[in-house]
Amino acid sequence: MGFAETFKALSDPVRRQILIMLKDGKKSAGEIAREFDMTQATISYHLSQLKKAGLILESKYKNYVFYEINVTVFEEVMLWFSQFGGKEHEEKQ
Repeated sequence: MGFAETFKALSDPVRRQILIMLKDGKKSAGEIAREFDMTQATISYHLSQLKKAGLILESKYKNYVFYEINVTVFEEVMLWFSQFGGKEHEEKQ
């Protein structure tokens, strides 16, 4: 996972909204698409960008593709951000 790809993917508000939708669990591409006024191709593009950045995982069941958050990547980003906690953060360690 590269931070550049992660932050680029997170810079788009549609992709951030998709991630918020997935925080409650797996959703199919169709379930995700129903929440937006966009073509299926546009949603597929956003999903592919999230997948490329490692932020979501894809699984297939019968004729459906399901997406879920890749918690590991979020943990790595949060760990990286935690180094900027400031003096108060340093005193707690």
